[in-house]
Amino acid sequence: MNSVFHDLYTKYHQDLFQFLYYMVKNRVEAEDLVQEVYIRVLKSYDKFEGKSSEKTWLFSIAKNVAIDHFRKQRGWKDRLFDKFDWERREIKDSKTLPEDTVIQNEEVKILKECLDTCATNHRIVLIMRFLNGLSIAETAEALNWSESKVKTTQHRALKSIKEKMENERRKEDDHHASI
Repeated sequence: MNSVFHDLYTKYHQDLFQFLYYMVKNRVEAEDLVQEVYIRVLKSYDKFEGKSSEKTWLFSIAKNVAIDHFRKQRGWKDRLFDKFDWERREIKDSKTLPEDTVIQNEEVKILKECLDTCATNHRIVLIMRFLNGLSIAETAEALNWSESKVKTTQHRALKSIKEKMENERRKEDDHHASI
């Protein structure tokens, strides 16, 4: 089991952390949730039937860990209320990772801000598909959805994020024009 666990850790740790970080927007919480994923993997690896890839199985567990985390949070709606910028109608910017601070590309910054405002299902699909590189089939399996639902959700999420990015660009352009 040690070698199997080590292989899983080596192959997928960064992807799991990134997925959970984008879900919870907090490095420490994401690290704790990754540990919870590994605990569940150790407890249930003997039940893994191999019907899906290990990666899909891990992301399915990670999704459930994130959902459990949100459910366990007492008063999460109140905290969300405090984190919402009512004038801009979006989640206030949270602390960024040091490596994110280095990235100066305005498009990436806008994309990240828009991703933060997406519906949870949209964000999950976009993160799994484009940041973690899962296929539509793998994403469907991890989420226990049909491939059709993944495609539809992805299409709606991309449309939504495109509109949000265009609005942000217009705001930036208007701001620069007024200066």
